[in-house]
Amino acid sequence: MQQTPFSGRGLAPCCRARPQQCPVQQRNAVQRSIHPWQPCVPSQIRSQAVRASGASSNALPQPAAAPAAANHVALQQHQPKQRCVAMHSTAVMSSATSYTKLSKGKAEPLGPSKQGNAVNFAVFSQAATAMSLVLHNPSDGSKQEIPMNKSGDVWHVAVEGLPSSNVYYALRVSGDGGWETGYRWDKTRLLLDPRAPLVAGRRTWGQREEREEFQTKKGSMWWGTFDFNAKFDWGRDYERPQHKLRDLIIYEMSVRCFTASKSSGLSQDKRGTYLGVAEKASYLASLGITAVELLPVFEYDELELQRWPNPRDHMVNVWGYSHMSFMAPMSRFGTPGCGPVQAARELKEMVRTLHNAGIQVILDVVYNHTAELDDKSPYLLSMRGIDSATYYMVDPSQFVQLLNLSGCGNTVNANHPVVKQLIIDSLVRYVEEFHIDGFRFDLASCLCRDSKGHPMTAPPLIRDIAKHPVLSKVHLIAEPWDLGMYQVGSFPNWDVWAEWNGKFRDDVRRFVKGDAGLKGAFATRMSGSADLYHNHDRRPYHSVNFVTAHDGFSLHDQVSYNYKNNQANGENNNDGTNDNFSWNCGHEGHTENGGVLDLRYKQMRNYLTALMMAVGTPMIVMGDEIAMTHHGNNNWYGHDTELSHMHWPSHKDDRRQGLLRFTSELIKFRRNCKALKRDKFLGPSDITWHEDNWENADSRFLAWTLHDSKEGGSGDVYIAFNAHGFEVPAHLPKPAPGRKWARLIDTNLPSPRDFTIGGNAGVEPVYGVAPHSVIVLISKKA
Repeated sequence: MQQTPFSGRGLAPCCRARPQQCPVQQRNAVQRSIHPWQPCVPSQIRSQAVRASGASSNALPQPAAAPAAANHVALQQHQPKQRCVAMHSTAVMSSATSYTKLSKGKAEPLGPSKQGNAVNFAVFSQAATAMSLVLHNPSDGSKQEIPMNKSGDVWHVAVEGLPSSNVYYALRVSGDGGWETGYRWDKTRLLLDPRAPLVAGRRTWGQREEREEFQTKKGSMWWGTFDFNAKFDWGRDYERPQHKLRDLIIYEMSVRCFTASKSSGLSQDKRGTYLGVAEKASYLASLGITAVELLPVFEYDELELQRWPNPRDHMVNVWGYSHMSFMAPMSRFGTPGCGPVQAARELKEMVRTLHNAGIQVILDVVYNHTAELDDKSPYLLSMRGIDSATYYMVDPSQFVQLLNLSGCGNTVNANHPVVKQLIIDSLVRYVEEFHIDGFRFDLASCLCRDSKGHPMTAPPLIRDIAKHPVLSKVHLIAEPWDLGMYQVGSFPNWDVWAEWNGKFRDDVRRFVKGDAGLKGAFATRMSGSADLYHNHDRRPYHSVNFVTAHDGFSLHDQVSYNYKNNQANGENNNDGTNDNFSWNCGHEGHTENGGVLDLRYKQMRNYLTALMMAVGTPMIVMGDEIAMTHHGNNNWYGHDTELSHMHWPSHKDDRRQGLLRFTSELIKFRRNCKALKRDKFLGPSDITWHEDNWENADSRFLAWTLHDSKEGGSGDVYIAFNAHGFEVPAHLPKPAPGRKWARLIDTNLPSPRDFTIGGNAGVEPVYGVAPHSVIVLISKKA
C-alpha cells in the first residue's frame, strides 16, 4: 500500500480532485474539498416530531379495527377510528396513512415488497432497540407511525390496504449507547430506508420547497416510496447494444451540465434532464461515441452545501458524488416537478433512446461513502441513524470514530455481508430494470478494505461482482485508488475488472507538453501499458485511457492554464490539485492572440490523437471535442452556471467547429482501425519502434508503426509525435510492396486539412513534422 501525503484540513462533501504536492506515482489518490469553519447557525429541532413511543401531538388515528391475531402488531389504545377511503394510484399521494390491517410481516426480502394484499416493509438493523414505520401524506402533511417487529436482525411489518404506488414512508429508529459506542441514534429524525426503490422530496432542481421540511444544519426530509405498478415498453424492435470493452469510445458526462445551457437549443423543461440527454443522442452518435459514462445519477441533495451559512453555501452540487440512496434514481433529473415515479421512467426513456442510437450507458457509482458526512457536519439521512457500525467503517477507540478513506467524512463498510448484498442488489436492479450496460466504481480501493479499513487481497464484494451471473457480463471499471491505496495495475480483478489508468493520463500529459525524459514512459502507455496489465489473463482493453476527466482541467484548460483558478469555490484557491501537468502555450487564461490560440488548438488535437491512437479503451470528457472551458477551475463540482454547463458552439465558431470535426473523424477512424483494437498485447510483429536513442532524456520525438497485415486488415499505421519546439524530419519506413504512405492527420495543418478522410494522395519519403505536432500516416495501395 502506498501512502499519500494529504493536508490536515477538514473535509467536506463532493469536491473531488487529486492531492496537492504528491509524487507522480501517487497523485491519483483523491483529495476532497475542505471547510475549515464551524457551522454558525444552531439547528432547529422539529417541534412536531412523532415520538417512537407513546402518543404525540401530531399522532394520527389508527384504522377502524386492530388485527386480533396474537402475532399482529399491537396498536395504540384509545385512538379514534379512522375511515378508510378508496384511493387512485395515479394521485400525487394517495391517503397512504389509511390502511385496513396490520400484520407482523416477514423479514425477507429487505425493503418494501408487495405480498398479496399487503406491502411488507423489512429493514436490517442489528443494534436498534426499536423501529417504527412512518407513513406520510404530503397533501395534508399528516404522518402515522406503526411499530415494527424484529426477527433476528431485521425489523418488519406488513400493511394491508395501501396503494401500489405513491406511498411515502420513513423510519424512526432508537438504540442503546451514546457517542462512545460508534452509533448515532436520534429518534427525533425520520430516516430513509436504504432499500427504498425511489426517493421523494424536493421536486424541482435547486429550489427549496415546503414539502422538504428543511431545517438549518439538519437539512431536508426525504421519503422512501415505490411503484409496484411500474411497466415500461422498451419497444418491439429494441435491442441492447452489444459492444465489447475493446470497441468502446467512452464519453464521460454530467446529465445536468450536458444540456443545462440555453445554447443546447432544448426547451426549458428538458434542459439538464434525462430527456435532454436523449434529445442529444444523435449528436453523440455522429461524434462516434459508443458508450456514455454518466456522472452519478443516484438520488442526492444538490443543495447539501447550503444547509448552514459557510463559505461554500452559494454552491449547487452538479457532480453528484454524495449519494443518499444506492437504489433510487435522481428524481430531479426528470422533467421539473415530475416526481420520482416519472423520473425513473424518463431515465428508462433516455437509456432506450441511447441504445437505439447504438450507445451503451455506463453509470458512475459511489459506494465508498454517502452524503451523511462526518461527526463535524453530520447529515443524518439513513444508514448512519439505522445501524452506523454495520454500514460504515467505525473505530470507537479513536476520537474521530468514522474512518475517512474516501475524503468525504465516512467510508462505507462495503465488505460487511449485509452492505455487500445491498450494493450487489443495487447494481443488479440497474442492469435488469434500467438496462444499464456497465459501471465505473468511484474510489474503488475503498471497496477493497475490511471493517477496520485494512486492505484485503481478495475483497468479497469485488470478487462476488466479478463472478456474479448478471454483473460479470457488464462493463466493470474501477477507479483504483482512495486516500491511502494506489492500485493502478494491481486492483483485484479476476481478469474481469478494467481500470482508469491514471498513469496514462500523467505520462501522456507530460510528454505532449514537452517535459524531458518521458519518451520511454510515453511509448509504454501508447502501446497498451503492458507493465501494468500484461499478467494473468488481462488484456490491453482493461486499461481505460484518458487525458482528462471530470475532476481536473478540461482539455481546453489543460492547454490554457499553468495554475488552477478555483477562487469561485470559496476556499481561497486551496482546493483541487496543483499537479495538473498543464501548459498555457505562452499566455495564462483567456486570450485573443491568434498565435497562442493556434498553438492551443494544435495541442488539443495532439492530446486527442494520443488518446485515440493508444492501445486500450479511450475515454473523452464532455465538451473536450468543442474546447469547453471551466475558466481554469479544476474542481468545478459546485457550480450550476456557465462555468460548468456545456456551451454548444454556433456554426460561426470556426475554431470549435473545426475541433469538433477533427474529433469526430478521429473517433471514426479509431473505431474502424483493427490495428488499434487489440485483444492481445503487442508483440514484435505487431509494432516497429523507429527509435534507437531511448536513453536520451532531451529527446521529445517518437515514431512507430503499427502493423496489420492480416487478411481484411486496415493496413499499417505510422504515428509520429514531435513535442520539440522545432521541426523534426521524419525518415519514413519503406511501405510494403504495392503500398504507399498517405497523410491522414497532421495537427499542424488548419481545419479541415488537419484530418484528411481516407488519406491524401501520398507523401514524400521524408516528412517534416512541425513543432508541437503529430502526424498519422496510413498505408494505401499505390
